[in-house]
Amino acid sequence: MNKISQSLRLIKINIILMRYNLDEMIFASSLFFPFRFIKYFNPWYYLSNKKLTRGQRIRLAIEELGPIFIKAGQVLSTRRDLLPEDIADELAKLQDQVPPFCGEQAKKIIEDSLKQNINDIFSSFDSQALASASIAQVHAVTLIDGRKAVVKVLRPGIKKRIEQDLELFSTLAKFVDRNSRRARHFKPKEIVAEISHTLYDELDLLREGANASQLRRNFEGSTELYIPEIYWHYCRLDVLVMERIEGIPIHNISAIKAAGIDLKKLAERGVEIFFTQVFRDSFFHADMHPGNIFVSTKHLDNPQYIAVDFGIVGSLSTQDQRYLAENMLAFFKRDYQRVAELHISSGWLPPDTRIDQFEGAIRAVCEPIFARPVKEISFGQLLLRLFQTARRFNINIQPQLILLQKTLLNIEGVGAQIYPDLDIWTIAGPYLERWLKKQIGPRAFMRKIRNNLPYWSEKLPEIPELVYGALTEYKYKQEAERFKLQQSVNDNVSHKKSRLRLVTLGLCGGFLLSSLILLYQSAMPYPLIYILGGLGVVMFLIAECVL
Repeated sequence: MNKISQSLRLIKINIILMRYNLDEMIFASSLFFPFRFIKYFNPWYYLSNKKLTRGQRIRLAIEELGPIFIKAGQVLSTRRDLLPEDIADELAKLQDQVPPFCGEQAKKIIEDSLKQNINDIFSSFDSQALASASIAQVHAVTLIDGRKAVVKVLRPGIKKRIEQDLELFSTLAKFVDRNSRRARHFKPKEIVAEISHTLYDELDLLREGANASQLRRNFEGSTELYIPEIYWHYCRLDVLVMERIEGIPIHNISAIKAAGIDLKKLAERGVEIFFTQVFRDSFFHADMHPGNIFVSTKHLDNPQYIAVDFGIVGSLSTQDQRYLAENMLAFFKRDYQRVAELHISSGWLPPDTRIDQFEGAIRAVCEPIFARPVKEISFGQLLLRLFQTARRFNINIQPQLILLQKTLLNIEGVGAQIYPDLDIWTIAGPYLERWLKKQIGPRAFMRKIRNNLPYWSEKLPEIPELVYGALTEYKYKQEAERFKLQQSVNDNVSHKKSRLRLVTLGLCGGFLLSSLILLYQSAMPYPLIYILGGLGVVMFLIAECVL
């Protein structure tokens, strides 16, 4: 992006910021504070709606800035550990609905990617988009063999536009990080890097298809969650074809009620699906907002969810799972000392962290939460408070945990919308305790041995040779160390002898020189001179022969 384009884009951004009086946030910084009087020359300063909160003004400005800023705002809304709560809540409301691009353009992109005429690929293609978002849009199609499907197509030129805006974001982040100590707390460069990573992942539709396939395998034959099939033969980097699903959007509560679906069971099943993905599979759909969730109409007596849009997924290590499960249980038992110990033992906090201080900070945050009825306690908010508190103690929050916390908030929001009296703890508590029992104890130990036995048996014949090699290497190292030690001793002795030889030779030289001088001057009796000269010669011979 050249300097002229960047300048024009910045001018447009500034005009929109002025329209929503967001320039006051810029002038509040230490760098621009002396120029704060400029805001009084802003015509929108006197015309704007003063009833709008700063979060609302930020959201409206982002919506006006365009689809890339909307997507960036959605990603940013997940970083509730960094953002003020009012701004994060408003950013979470950003709607990714943008006008669709022409259906003929979509056809052209599909034909260019698959190197075939559209009529040879699909028996029917609906030019009217089913859904349209900032990155891609979806069209209904019918495959040649008659199967109903949808095709997801990236917007034309979207990659270039994203690269240009990300370059601008990066420039602004570096400027803010360099010039605003207050804004540096929000880690602008790290946030831009995270937005970049997420956006580039969503540009790769093959990656999204792979995520969907993994989730489909994890829930193969499940009556709780259905993942549509990916038709890989028709998939490319910018084109994704998958099975067309039929269901009721999760936000259409009236239609779900009219279908006779048990709302309490549906809400509880959503929580079970989330914890199954996190703790059984360690692979979870991380974009579970209402627009991506449907309820199947095929199993009204046994409600089944259908998920779509797999551009963002998360995964957890065994350490992450243990961290979450044990912390959640300790939180609900109000064992704050255990929470502090878990943070340090798991490596999330520096080892020199004072447990009593961290325990006190957690207690101050959590006690007001637990003063409410259990069904009103939000797991997502609990994790958020935990992350915010721990950050003061220099905790390094991992991206997968941020994704998890964001997903949990989405799940809780959907569950509360379906069934307001949903008590998540009655489902999550026993689930976590069962999972921990499977991970700890004799049965877990024997299961790990059984799982690793095939690998160990394969490596068993190599063990004698490996042991012999290790012992031989150890022996060589011992011999080398002994040789080095002996060499060091010899070098020390040799060094001492050299010094003694130099001293002796010096004395010899002194005696010989003295005898020669005395002989020349004839100031002493000749026998004494001969004695001095003789001593010098004797000492020289000793130094050469003995030393």
